Amino acid sequence: MKLFAAKLYSGNRIFISAQDLRMRSYNTRKTWYIKTMVWLIIFTGKKNQYKSTDAATEPDQRRRTMMKNRTKYRVVIFLLLLCPYFSFAAEIWVSPQGNNSNPGTKEKPLADLSFALRKARELRRLADPSIADGITILVRGGKYELQEAVVLRPEDSGTAESPITIMAATGEKPVISGGRSLGGWKICDADIPGLPSAAKGKVWAADALFDGDELVDFRQLYVNNIKALRSRDTGPDMMNRILSWNHKDETCWIPKPAADLSKVQGMEMLIHQWWAIAVLRIKSAEVRGDSARLSFYQPESRIQSEHPWPAPWISAQSGNSAFFLSNAVQFLDTPGEWYLDKKNRKVYYWPKKNEDLKTAEVTVPVLETLLQMKGTADRPVAYVTFKGISFEHSSWLRPSHEGHVPHQSGMYMIDAYKLTVPGTADKKTLENQAWVGRPPAAAEVAFADHTSFEDCRFEHLGSTGLDYQRGTHYSSIRGNLFKDICGTGLQTGVFSDEAQEVHIPWQPRDEREICSNDLISNNLITDVANEDWGATGISAGYVRGIMIEHNDLSELPYTGISVGWGWTKTVNVMKDNQIRGNKIQRYGKHMYDVSAIYTLSAQPNSLISGNYADSIYKAPYPHDPNHWFYLYTDEGSSFITVKNNWTPSDKFLQNANGPGNIWENNGPWVADSIKRLAGLQKPYHYLIKERVPPAPNWQINHSEKVKVLEITGRSGKEHDQKLLSTLCKKYGLPAGSVYQWKNHTLLYGAVENPLLLRDDLQHLFKKDSIRIYNAPFYEFKRAKHCPAGVTAAEWDNVILSAALVKDSLLQKEYLSYHQNQFKDWPEVSQGFCNADFQELQVFKNGDQLILVISIPKGKSLAELNPRTSANNPRVDEWNTLMKKYQEGLTGTAPGEVWVSFKQINQ
Repeated sequence: MKLFAAKLYSGNRIFISAQDLRMRSYNTRKTWYIKTMVWLIIFTGKKNQYKSTDAATEPDQRRRTMMKNRTKYRVVIFLLLLCPYFSFAAEIWVSPQGNNSNPGTKEKPLADLSFALRKARELRRLADPSIADGITILVRGGKYELQEAVVLRPEDSGTAESPITIMAATGEKPVISGGRSLGGWKICDADIPGLPSAAKGKVWAADALFDGDELVDFRQLYVNNIKALRSRDTGPDMMNRILSWNHKDETCWIPKPAADLSKVQGMEMLIHQWWAIAVLRIKSAEVRGDSARLSFYQPESRIQSEHPWPAPWISAQSGNSAFFLSNAVQFLDTPGEWYLDKKNRKVYYWPKKNEDLKTAEVTVPVLETLLQMKGTADRPVAYVTFKGISFEHSSWLRPSHEGHVPHQSGMYMIDAYKLTVPGTADKKTLENQAWVGRPPAAAEVAFADHTSFEDCRFEHLGSTGLDYQRGTHYSSIRGNLFKDICGTGLQTGVFSDEAQEVHIPWQPRDEREICSNDLISNNLITDVANEDWGATGISAGYVRGIMIEHNDLSELPYTGISVGWGWTKTVNVMKDNQIRGNKIQRYGKHMYDVSAIYTLSAQPNSLISGNYADSIYKAPYPHDPNHWFYLYTDEGSSFITVKNNWTPSDKFLQNANGPGNIWENNGPWVADSIKRLAGLQKPYHYLIKERVPPAPNWQINHSEKVKVLEITGRSGKEHDQKLLSTLCKKYGLPAGSVYQWKNHTLLYGAVENPLLLRDDLQHLFKKDSIRIYNAPFYEFKRAKHCPAGVTAAEWDNVILSAALVKDSLLQKEYLSYHQNQFKDWPEVSQGFCNADFQELQVFKNGDQLILVISIPKGKSLAELNPRTSANNPRVDEWNTLMKKYQEGLTGTAPGEVWVSFKQINQ
């Protein structure tokens, strides 16, 4: 229609393009409309004059002609009515080949996006009629190397009727880059002090870049848009382990390095600790015998040694914290590694096979932020859309200048320490105090309403990709790609202001500061947090009414989607959040205490539903190899409904939760339609090809969570052990997994999907009843609950069973006692420690209880059990109290309560 209207008028051979028309004044456009419509009327009239030479056919011909004329006049009237509604938004063009003195037309485009925004700003300031339907900035393909960030202010805002859209020209791929090309590469003939012998004659060098008279520092280098590896002392997936950490002296002992590092400057240590890493600048490396003592610069040295969580891990069982050293020419020993020699102002690189540095495009990131869209609470930026724009090559240099010690989700601590006397106003047991800062992002948005990013790409970035920081409302982030990002892919909401301790609930006086009613939908997020392993795919702090739906996340070192902050049960600004229909797979590659979806703190009326989580990597250096989950509601999580999420097993964690949570129908038994519908919706399937493929030779975890399946034979006979042995082998259950008492047979072990095993059992024993004891409602673990926490290398399991009295109120009391036992009856768990119990689990299905006591192999329960109550009268009191709630199974002798199952050697 636009093309028709723009080309139609030719009475005076005047042709005008739609683009030119949009850039004309309102009066010119009005004149054009009038002339066009007059011409249409005349043209229609001339073309439809009645001409007839046959009198016999004149009435029919006249009738047909009148009908045609009537139709054509209707078209003219329609066009007259439609003309005021033609969408003639102003267009401004930008091209890498443009010039900022140009008018910004397609034929004469501008060179910089900032100048296009300035032109748009002037059109809006002057209320030019040409922008009545909005402003479109069309960006031609190519690379735009920024010298400074592109900034949008309140003056750049559009309106609902006249929005501003910054978009790629049709079929073109513009790249907004914060990097600069590095050329002039030559192979090194001269000797480089400290260079490993394996690299001599293979390393190339280029002069370092300068910005004014300052050397351009950087932490990433891209060769043909593929990130090279900063020189390090181990291979990409290999790490060493620390020997010890001295918190008082703020030093760390490591095995003696192979190279002499005593005079190296600028070297760093990355240390793996629980759910985060830390990057520490090394001040000195002093060798003593077969070990080396590292000390570090401030402020990270003090923060790293004083903060309690997460801290360096020391464990004889799972190994001490892993680490690697980086940024020294002594580590440049593998193709694909690089090193910046600041002293000699050189960049060294050992090319990979098939890389030719004479022709390769080598990029150094310079700017930390490429785009800022920031208003104020009173004057937000509004109605701005980005479409089809790529943001690449941002930097982040804080780790090089002040170290990087994150608290969680990549938020670095600016101060932190352990309280001598625990307790704060919000949490009596709190011992951790921390204040955090927020890493920069390639694109930052704050105090902005009705903004959007659609079909954009965020790639090769040094910290966060896109960050909606504060005060954003009714905005959408839809159909974008987040790939090869060092930190979090997509982030939103306030976490903690630098002046506020992280565990204090955030309650701003002005609720306009809250990010609310924003949509994050159908984005593909892959290979993010690939340097700061504790960052996440999507991270939301204090948000309200956020919708995170149908995103596809994969190849993640830690958690997929994290929502919430504060570690508090106190109701705060968060509520009405929804996480629906997302697909999260192949995560937890490096860090545990991990989950596909993770929450913190009270979030009333929030929902996690219809998500698909699968394939958690086996991380090589976790502090606890079993501490991984599919769904995880952490400290203070309250008033959240978690239902209808598909996972390979019910490996979930509810840690120190508050009230009001509802868990329903989560696990492998959820309908297959959940799996099928999760992830990107059909219009966005074109993004799937961007997924980074699975890491080669990287194993996937399967649930080690133990379950009990019970077969109760109606005939009263024992079950066929050969059939059970065959079935155990099919499901990977080891010998000794079968236990029997009369006509009751138990299978005890790690089963990922108990429904499949139940169905096979039912097929074998058609007339018998089968029950699943899915998860223990009570668990004692020696490693967690005993002061020493040392566990035996091998265990035997003793399994007993009893019934609860058939009184619902008494059963609730029984469960409540067990729920609060560690707090109200600590002597009981101390008795288990004294008896050398390794674990104790209690399962429940209906009225029946299954008790599993794990003891050191070769010991007997008769020998160990008396130790639970020795010099510990509270245990006797507990046991007496529990008799009130328990009774024997059908078939037990009078007065008999707990029956012992015999282990069957298969």
